[in-house]
Amino acid sequence: MKHYTKEELKNLKGRYRANLVNSCTGYKSCNLLGTMSGQGITNLAIFNSVVHIGSNPALLGFILRPLTVRRDTYINFKESGFFTVNQVNSNILGDAHHTSAKYDESISEFSKTNLTEDFLDDFPAPYVQESAIKIGCSYVNEYTIAENDCLLIIGAIEHLYLPEDTIHADGWVQLDKMDTVATIGLDGYALPDLLHRFAYARPYETTHILESGS
Repeated sequence: MKHYTKEELKNLKGRYRANLVNSCTGYKSCNLLGTMSGQGITNLAIFNSVVHIGSNPALLGFILRPLTVRRDTYINFKESGFFTVNQVNSNILGDAHHTSAKYDESISEFSKTNLTEDFLDDFPAPYVQESAIKIGCSYVNEYTIAENDCLLIIGAIEHLYLPEDTIHADGWVQLDKMDTVATIGLDGYALPDLLHRFAYARPYETTHILESGS
C-alpha cells in the first residue's frame, strides 16, 4: 500500500497532488450551476462540491475556490441573488464537462454546448433543460474557509423539479433511474448503480434491506 505523509503530499507536483487528494475521498456529486448576469448573459459551470446542508429549511451548499481570479458564477448570483443546480446525467456528460472551459464573461456556455437554457416559473436564473433534476436556489450566505480562502456558499431551495416516477413513497429519490453521474476528482466520471437501501439502523436490531439494485 502506498503511504504519503503530510510533508510528502505538500512536496508533490501541483497537478498530481490535486488529482490525488481530490479523487481519494470518493465519489462526489456532479451538477451544473446556472446563473445570469445583470446584462442578461447566462452562465453555466460544472461543480463537484454541491452538498446537502439541511431539509428544514431546505438548504444546500457548495465550495467556491478563492476569488483571486474572476468567477462569473459568484459575480452573477451575488448580483441577482439566485442560481440553479442541475444534475448531470450520462447523456449530457461531454457538454457538462466543457463548461469548465474558461470563456470570457460575455460568452454564455449554453452557446458553446448543446445544452439548452430553460426558464421556469419566472425564476431569474437558467435551468438546464436536459437535466432530470433541477433546483432553483436563492443565495443565503457565504463563509470563508480560513485555511485556504475557499468559500462555502449556502443556498435556499426555492423550486425543485424532478420526474415523479423516481420519487418513492417516503420521499426518497432513486438517482440511478435518471443515469445521474458522479465525479471522481476533477475530470473522471462514473455512473453509479443502486446496491441496497437499508432500513433505519437501531441499536440491537439486525439491519435489513429495503431496496436492492438490479
